[in-house]
Amino acid sequence: MQLTVTEENYLKALVHQSFLAAQPVGVGTNELADILGVKPATVTDMARRLSEKQLVLYQRYSKIQLTDVGREVAMKVVRKHRLWETFLHQHLGFEWHQVHAIAEQLEHVQSDELIDRLDAFLGFPTTDPHGDAIPLANGAIEPMVTHNLATEKEQHTVKVIGVSTDETSFLEYIQQMDIQLGAEITVQHRNNFDKLVSIQVNGREQVLSEHLATKILVKCSACGH
Repeated sequence: MQLTVTEENYLKALVHQSFLAAQPVGVGTNELADILGVKPATVTDMARRLSEKQLVLYQRYSKIQLTDVGREVAMKVVRKHRLWETFLHQHLGFEWHQVHAIAEQLEHVQSDELIDRLDAFLGFPTTDPHGDAIPLANGAIEPMVTHNLATEKEQHTVKVIGVSTDETSFLEYIQQMDIQLGAEITVQHRNNFDKLVSIQVNGREQVLSEHLATKILVKCSACGH
């Protein structure tokens, strides 16, 4: 099925909301408009078009839901995006805050053979540079059990396995603190009054806000979870 870039972007936005909810969910017209930065009327027109192609379920005044076919198409776009991010980071030297915008362009390549070869070339990676799971060719995706840094106990040492946002300013900021995938962080102190989290990473003392710490996904270095 040949789709436009815009149609694929709508499907991807819908499946991302399912990721956030950890289950299939419908998305309201106004909510999707805010996510994509368009007018609600534009979303309504697109929802009708995608409904005609049997990619979404949509009725007036109801939420928009992906069909099984729509989810399959959306997952292919997500798969391509995350594989391209991995390639750009590992083989072309782009920093993790740079890869998202470029992958947004590359994700619309239509050749399944190219993407399968890219996957094999990369050694069939399971996560992208931000720690997000890469869907398999059949659209399946392994759920990732993660904790965020703000919930870790004092004196615990954890390993960074991902982030919950690809916002450029956030990624640039934490990279300046030497916080990146695989980095080991020791939580030294949590201030109950202002919620600041004191950490040590690569021998450096750092202080993070609770808001920032919640966006850093980690697992226990010693116990593996």
